[in-house]
This record gives sequence, structure tokens and C-alpha cells, in this order.
Amino acid sequence: MKTISAQDLDFKELNRQVKASAEDVCINDCYGQRFIGSALKGKKLTINGTPGNALGAYLDGGVIEVNGNVQDAVGDTMNYGKIIVHGDAGDALGYAMRGGSIYVRGDSGYRTGIHMKEYKDRKPVIVIGGRVGSFLGEYLAGGIIVVLGIGLEDVPVGNFTGTGMHGGIILIRTDKELAGLPAQVMAELASAEDLEAVQPFITEFAKYFGMEAEPLLKDRFYILKPNAKNPYKQLYTAN
Repeated sequence: MKTISAQDLDFKELNRQVKASAEDVCINDCYGQRFIGSALKGKKLTINGTPGNALGAYLDGGVIEVNGNVQDAVGDTMNYGKIIVHGDAGDALGYAMRGGSIYVRGDSGYRTGIHMKEYKDRKPVIVIGGRVGSFLGEYLAGGIIVVLGIGLEDVPVGNFTGTGMHGGIILIRTDKELAGLPAQVMAELASAEDLEAVQPFITEFAKYFGMEAEPLLKDRFYILKPNAKNPYKQLYTAN
């Protein structure tokens, strides 16, 4: 594994060294450099510190693990691969992601999973361990978002969850009642079959962060799906 100290490197030089390496890379002393791991494939990138915006943008099969927090637009339009964050994430996590998976131990900001979509066997997945800000899954077209709300007493999502949602599913672990959802979102208690479908992702989340998946899966989840009648189209059409 190649080790790089990012302390005195700007983002262009840091990314040049990452892309030039033929082996896995460990970055130490990371202080906000942008675009790290862009279009990465075929190797693993371990980051100690706080990477800047657009970490793993267009990720194409690589694995990125961050021992710290991450900023905005992580996994922007990623195609395949994994991003594992042992901290919190900023806004627009997984923006327009088309495949692969993102696991965040802590919280995530606004507009997590906005414009996520799936194609054929590519189904993007985001699992958040803590709480998520407003506009979760905005315009969601495909894929799976799971919010676990670990250690929280209140509902772990903000306002306007699923606004414009027309595909995919959102699962929210909470013993509170969900309120204020947009008209185009249908929410119901998740069935055993629903939880079985996401069990592999919750199990993988637990493995990365030293937890047990079984106690999480025993709790109550809501599943959010788009309303088949799709009243959201009324904002754009006369019918």
C-alpha cells in the first residue's frame, strides 16, 4: 500500500498521486482537499482526516474508507463501488448516484440521496446510522435509502422527506409516528419481507462499524414508497 501525507499538497497534486499509484493508497493528514478518489476503480483508498467536497465523485468500482468526517457531495454520480465513513457527512450525499453503496456511521446533512436512480442490475444504496437533514430522497427515482437513527429519541429525518419521489424506497427506523410527508409519498410499517430485502445492507453497515445487525432489524421501521397516482405531476401538467 502506498502512503501519502496530504499535509502540504493541494488537491490537484494529491489527486495526481492517488491516480498514479498502481496499488492501494492510504492518505494521512487530509485537510479538505477536493475531488479525492474521483472515478476511482480497481483499488482501495483509505483516508485519515477530513476530505473536501465531491469525495468519490463518479466512483467506478473502487472502495473509499474515511476515518473521520466528510463534506458535501460525497459519491456524486457514482456508478459502482463503496464509500465507508466513520463519522458524519455533509449535504447532498450520493447526489444522482447510479450504483454502489455508501455507509455513514453518524449523521448526514440536507438532500441526502437526491436524484438517486437505478438501471438494470445497478441499484444504489445509502445507509445512515444517525439522523438525516431535510429533503431526504428528493426526486428519488430508484435505489434504497436506510436511516437507522441509532441512539436517537426523536424521528431521525428532517422535513420534506421524499419530495418529488417517483421510484425507489426509503426505510426509517423509529418508534415515533412520521408526520408532514409530501402527498406523493406513501408510508407504512415495514413488513418482514421489506426488512429481509435490506438485511444484507444493514448487516454490512454493522460489520463496518463494529455493531450487531440483529437488534436493529428487530425494531420498527417505516417504509416510504412513491404514490402510484403520483400527484406530484400536478405541479407540472394540467391533468
